[in-house]
Amino acid sequence: MAPIKIKLCKKEGSLSLEYSNGDHFILTGEYLRVHSPSAEVRGHGKGQEILQYGKKFIKICNVESSGNYALKLTFSDLHDSGIYTWGYLYDLASNHAKYWHAYLTALHNTEKSREPDVQIVQLMQPK
Repeated sequence: MAPIKIKLCKKEGSLSLEYSNGDHFILTGEYLRVHSPSAEVRGHGKGQEILQYGKKFIKICNVESSGNYALKLTFSDLHDSGIYTWGYLYDLASNHAKYWHAYLTALHNTEKSREPDVQIVQLMQPK
């Protein structure tokens, strides 16, 4: 489903999407960056996904149409290789809570942080 209105909110670096069914979503640069459909994020096959971390302050800098079926986003870290189809964008938007929770859980499980330049250290518990 293609959005009927797309707005880049440059100050926040987020994307606003409105749909004909009344749905309206605002997606942050960080959320869209860590869920990029690019090979850098998805890998080259099932199970080859690469967890993105340190992207908390990433913003969307530019939006371009890619034919009549997708958007190409450019982010403040210069990532621009993912093509976000209408279906993929709607899926990301409508399942935001589920995907965001899974992302935060993956960060926690791998001791990674949303913050750039942060290392999480697990201390061993005394026996």
